[in-house]
Amino acid sequence: MARAEGFELFALTVRYGQIHRREVEAAVAVARAIGATQHTAVDVDLASFGGSALIGDGVIPKDRPLEGVGAIPSTYVPARNTVFLSLALAWAEVVGAEAIFIGVNAVDYSGYPDCRPEFLEAFERLASLATRAGVEGRPLSVRAPLLRMSKAEIVRLGAGLGLDYGLTHSCYDPDTDGRPCGRCDSCRLRARGFEEAGIQDPLTGAPRT
Repeated sequence: MARAEGFELFALTVRYGQIHRREVEAAVAVARAIGATQHTAVDVDLASFGGSALIGDGVIPKDRPLEGVGAIPSTYVPARNTVFLSLALAWAEVVGAEAIFIGVNAVDYSGYPDCRPEFLEAFERLASLATRAGVEGRPLSVRAPLLRMSKAEIVRLGAGLGLDYGLTHSCYDPDTDGRPCGRCDSCRLRARGFEEAGIQDPLTGAPRT
């Protein structure tokens, strides 16, 4: 979406201590496929704090109801998007970027507090106060174009933009060969999105309906 708007792309991946690296491999492939000028991966060891099943502290939930649960799941990583956006903000100042894009979604998601519009609005305000660019009257915008879209809308949009979904990865708990489990929240939300969009998922081979 950023490329379609004419932005030059600088892609940032964070190795934050997640229990699998398949998503990092996917990020490399996607950044290459969409023509990023630069793709940088940085290490921030959030696993040293614990507090999330995604960094080895607790069990990744499987087969739970996707709506109406209420409690924030064990896959929430404390302050993860705050850390990610802070790193992106630092790099954005260095390369003179006008905007930071983040793919959070507040419709079909697992209930994370740092995927909400209020959080993004607050961070954009912080960015205007905490950076030289902001002080000099060149504040960066924080863009979350997927924020209010359903997974089906996202799937259709990506397909329309020519994204190869076979390069992507969603699973919280893939096997040793990187194959998705099909049972975690992320796998099931992805599957529902492809099903409702009427598009076959090239990663799983799930048929159109």
